[in-house]
Amino acid sequence: MYVKKKCEYCTLFHTVAAATAATEPFRHVCGQHAWRPNNTLVMKKKEYSSHKVSVIVSTYNRPDALEVCLRSLFCQTVLPYEIVVGDDGSGEPTRQLIEKMKAVSPVPIIHVWHEDCGFRLAMMRNKSIAATHGDYIIEMDGDIFAHPHFIEDHLHEAAPGRYVKGGRTNLGKALTERICRSGMPTRIHYWTKGIESKPENSIHCSWLAHMLAPRYRKHRSAALGCNMSFFKSDIIRVNGYDEFYEGWGGEDVDLGYRLQMSGLSKRYLKFAGIVYHLWHEDKYMYNKDKNIAHGYECEKRGKWRCDNGLDKYLPSADTK
Repeated sequence: MYVKKKCEYCTLFHTVAAATAATEPFRHVCGQHAWRPNNTLVMKKKEYSSHKVSVIVSTYNRPDALEVCLRSLFCQTVLPYEIVVGDDGSGEPTRQLIEKMKAVSPVPIIHVWHEDCGFRLAMMRNKSIAATHGDYIIEMDGDIFAHPHFIEDHLHEAAPGRYVKGGRTNLGKALTERICRSGMPTRIHYWTKGIESKPENSIHCSWLAHMLAPRYRKHRSAALGCNMSFFKSDIIRVNGYDEFYEGWGGEDVDLGYRLQMSGLSKRYLKFAGIVYHLWHEDKYMYNKDKNIAHGYECEKRGKWRCDNGLDKYLPSADTK
């Protein structure tokens, strides 16, 4: 026997077993939607079904935030083909959390890990890209969680010859702690108490976002690694992230500039493709000045394919 039940997070009604409806909290229902009978939610947009979307989630030793992030991906209006967790050397608690999430995920989860030898996000993103099986890649960080239309919004702007960049709403400490204790994403609105900055980025308006996408900040904000997407073939062409970048900052902006120099245009998602950043203390940003100086030098040279990048992790046929 099946009943309809409204999800507290995505506000959609899902068909679930009566026994599940009686025992599961409302927000847990979304994790069931990929295998429910008469599935009408997954890939409901016919035009999206031609793309296999790989979502890359970058993480480091923050399993409470990662759980919220992954659960937000389980209840997307368009599910990804797979989720790749790019782990920059986290400990055992993160591995255990990922194994737990694999058991409830409606899509495959791939865990890519390397040894903790400092902040090597560019390298880990390259390894994660190499591990994907999809043709379209969406990147996010493990300390953010996504609006239910996040993937659908990115796909709405996806097209040959372009990449997509989004923004984020930054949540404060108290709100972040409450969300992480629950282990579940929650709906965030412009007026939600506890937002630290950029509450306007929590407004979702698809038609306005589509109108603004080719116009908003056209010559600013080249990329944001925690919220961007591209075709896998395009990232291979520029050889992925430049692994010169170790420590905080610069690797995503450098990638954005090189994608543009290679001939791609940018679509900026304002009022769509929404993510919410979970608060954390600012840590020492070592190599920041060195990374920024390297970025300026690369931009000045106009070289759009980096030397030390993605190709070392790919089968030789994929690099051609």
